[in-house]
Amino acid sequence: MSEHKADVKWERRTNDFNYDSYNRGHSIIFNDEISIQGSAAAEFKGDPHCANPEQVLTAALSSCHLLTFLAIAAKKRYTVEEYHDEAIGFLEKGEEGRLVVSRAVLQPRAKFSGGKIPSKEELEKLHDSAHKHCAIANSVTTKVEIKIRYF
Repeated sequence: MSEHKADVKWERRTNDFNYDSYNRGHSIIFNDEISIQGSAAAEFKGDPHCANPEQVLTAALSSCHLLTFLAIAAKKRYTVEEYHDEAIGFLEKGEEGRLVVSRAVLQPRAKFSGGKIPSKEELEKLHDSAHKHCAIANSVTTKVEIKIRYF
């Protein structure tokens, strides 16, 4: 259906290439112009001021849920004014003892306006449908939990 490319670039900037000292910083470029600075998580000798892969995966899950939620809400004629999610991804040891992003907790909060405001039950159905139709959530084995928050 479609392709989605990311250009990831890294270059050694240290005199040696030892685990404790090599640089983890890299660039992630989208569409030849949108760039974010990446690194390993601080626990793995990365730069805490850069995005790490676990954060990027968590952000992808949250962003996909947001966009799917907005599409569903619009089709159901709800007007969304604001949306905020403080998503958390958990890096843990999996069943085989390897590190995995085992779960992510999305905590979306949506603010609506207009004459049609979803009830609590309708809001839960909107988020449930968004989760079921989110391409990123459908692509990973990470357990994704939705904790709806209210303004």
